[in-house]
Amino acid sequence: QVQLVESGGGLVQAGASLRLSCAFSGRTFSSTAMGWFRQAPGKERDIVAAINWSGRSTYYADSVKGRFTISRDNAKNAVYLQMNSLKPEDAAVYYCAAASMLAASTTTRAYTYWGQGTQVTVSS
Repeated sequence: QVQLVESGGGLVQAGASLRLSCAFSGRTFSSTAMGWFRQAPGKERDIVAAINWSGRSTYYADSVKGRFTISRDNAKNAVYLQMNSLKPEDAAVYYCAAASMLAASTTTRAYTYWGQGTQVTVSS
C-alpha cells in the first residue's frame, strides 16, 4: 500500500522560505514520477511542480518558476519542494502525489496516490 506523508508547511511572512518534504513508501520509489500540487479555498487543485523518476526532468508552473525547486532523493524515498520568496498568493494546502509511470505529468488524473496535504500560509 502506497503512503505519502507531507511535512514542512507552516505560517511565514512574505519573502520567507519553506521546504516541504514528502516521504514515500509502499512501492519502488525510483520508478515513480512525483508531483506537488496546491489547492486554495474555493479553487481547483493545480500543479506546482513535477519531477520524473530520475530527477533529470522537471516541470514548474509559471507562477513559481525561479522561486520553487523540486528535487528527489531516491535513496531516501523522498521528494522535496524548496519554496523561496513566498508570496501571499502561494498560500494553499500543498499535496504530494505519485504517478504510476516514469515521466512527470502536470495533470491530476495522472497521479494515483496522494498525501494528506500540508498547509502553507503566507502573511503579507
